[in-house]
Amino acid sequence: MVTPKKHIITIAGRPGSGKSTTAKLVAQQLEYQHFSSGDLFRQIGKELGIDLLTANRTAEEKAEIDERVDGRLREIGKTEDKQVIDSRMAWHWMPQSFKVYLDLDLDTAARRVIGGMDEARLHNEHVPTDPHEYAKILGHRLESEALRYKTKYDANPFDTSNYDLVIDTAANDVAQVVELVLTGFRDWMEA
Repeated sequence: MVTPKKHIITIAGRPGSGKSTTAKLVAQQLEYQHFSSGDLFRQIGKELGIDLLTANRTAEEKAEIDERVDGRLREIGKTEDKQVIDSRMAWHWMPQSFKVYLDLDLDTAARRVIGGMDEARLHNEHVPTDPHEYAKILGHRLESEALRYKTKYDANPFDTSNYDLVIDTAANDVAQVVELVLTGFRDWMEA
């Protein structure tokens, strides 16, 4: 049975690849709602008094963190439309969505994240100011997430074959990425 398409775009990718920025701009262009599972994950971490990396490691052992995020994603997929979602696993929970992956090497990602954060957020998330050191932390975070998703769901959010569109954000600026997503989405809806 073919799953009917919905007006939902799921955007996954590596840290610093521009998921949140792209998702917000695409949502604005389409006049859709935006949801970020990363924002929800950070909120849960804050409620628990831990930073993002610690929240990821905690989620490896405590299923309730992922269950909260995944439950919200499943709910959106079942009950809502006209959404743009930045999330590593939304593609998995929403097979009827247009699935986008934003790719970026970790060194460039680290420089982008550090350059885009204010001092309060750098301190709150314990982000080092040395890009090479932060790239290593991002690598550990990706390993932690990949292991968690493989163990819990037998899914790999970093496997680009899961997506309808893959964009290298080092080779495209934000405006180009947004345009590629919009064009890809429109073509996908018409196919």
